[in-house]
Amino acid sequence: MPAPPDAALVARIAASTGLSPAEAARVVEDVVAFHAEPVEDYVRRRHAQMKTYGARNDEIFARIAEELAGRVVAAPGLSERQLRRIVYG
Repeated sequence: MPAPPDAALVARIAASTGLSPAEAARVVEDVVAFHAEPVEDYVRRRHAQMKTYGARNDEIFARIAEELAGRVVAAPGLSERQLRRIVYG
């Protein structure tokens, strides 16, 4: 079972948004879960999403590399080859 969200953060979110403490806690848990996604899962998911819309691999891998660099919980720098290996093995 994951740790409960930080009480001070939940209180701040509740106060600044008008959400109830329970609603604010769910928001915090959702955000933490989003950023806890393993890099490999993120790369595979984003590759599949972009492939669905007809993007080419060179475009996809460049975009994924940019996205990873900008994530709040920064992923390690991955080369295009490493990204390809995550997707194709």
